[in-house]
Amino acid sequence: MKIKDAKVFVCSPGRNFVTLKIYTDEGIYGLGDCTLNGRELAVANYLTDHVIPCIIGRDPFQTEDIWQYLYRGAYWRKGPVTMSAIAAVDMALWDIKGKSLNTPLYNLLGGKSRTGVMVYGHANGRDIEETGDEVEKYIEQGYLAVRAQSGVPGLPTTYGVSDDKMFYEPAAKGLPPENVWSTEKYLMQVPKLFKALRAKFGDEIHLLHDSHHRLTPIEAARLGKELEPYRLFWLEDPVAAELQQGFRIIRQHTTTPLAVGEIFDTVWDANVLITEQLIDYLRMTVVRGGGITPLKKIAAFADMYHVRTGCHGATDLSPVTMGAALHFDISVSNFGIQEYMRHTKETDEVFPHGHGVDFDDKLAAKFPYERAYLPVNRKLDGTMWNW
Repeated sequence: MKIKDAKVFVCSPGRNFVTLKIYTDEGIYGLGDCTLNGRELAVANYLTDHVIPCIIGRDPFQTEDIWQYLYRGAYWRKGPVTMSAIAAVDMALWDIKGKSLNTPLYNLLGGKSRTGVMVYGHANGRDIEETGDEVEKYIEQGYLAVRAQSGVPGLPTTYGVSDDKMFYEPAAKGLPPENVWSTEKYLMQVPKLFKALRAKFGDEIHLLHDSHHRLTPIEAARLGKELEPYRLFWLEDPVAAELQQGFRIIRQHTTTPLAVGEIFDTVWDANVLITEQLIDYLRMTVVRGGGITPLKKIAAFADMYHVRTGCHGATDLSPVTMGAALHFDISVSNFGIQEYMRHTKETDEVFPHGHGVDFDDKLAAKFPYERAYLPVNRKLDGTMWNW
């Protein structure tokens, strides 16, 4: 079996996605996702102009060799564009292998390590009461874990809060919107939120929260300490993810579990955090971490230090990534939890469910690419800050 051709599809069924389809000379094709918020066309062009010509004629079963070829051969390696493109190729090749052998992907990754995968939903509201109502809806649906985000008094917008509660989508069409941020107001609100949620729902439900890179290490340490009585499953992205040394300060002051890594590209981004056991959950995902081939190794490395996986799973990852992630989740021994956000009806139609995930390129053509960006943040005094 040889790779005969590959095509990149950029479409916007509710939001932008970049999908790679690799075709073989035996009629089997594989799908890969390489969606990168606000940089979709950069990844698509990189794949078309630089990656696809290098894989034509190769054996799709040689996933390790092809991955090393694309990663080491680039020389100017790493970075979200390069790693997303490599991930798409890797996902598609594993898809081809599973289809060719007529077996689920998890069987090729070592088989099942568990009977199911725990996912968490996203509850948000304009205030604490409304957030509580949304948490209750997820509990009624059978969720065992829920991420809770609440509006902050005095701020017109807050990360994780949207008008459409079940379909949170942060990317906005056009150029990046500028939001207003206040760390002080946020730090006063969050402990109140989780005090209210524990009082209402008790201890059985797992509660999670995302600070989205907005705190300094000592601010994150303070928040983690204040949240200890409410026993969070994790506090996510408390500081800028690249500030690995900052996690030492947080770790010294709080026992609240910490999660980070959705923007990491390689194991080197997480090396210190893992080996010094500064985090409890690694949030790297299949599409951002270079594919299934490296992520399997990274999970094994993290397992040696009792760090569990908690893969990113927001709407900016297509159903192709979610499908691959679930096979990864059920196979690794140190799985922790999987993020899950519902896609729109249009997305589900373009990526029909069934045996794995498929892609309707004719229907996708009816949803052309639309420029869209994630917001940016400014503090109350106008200073640019992390979103």
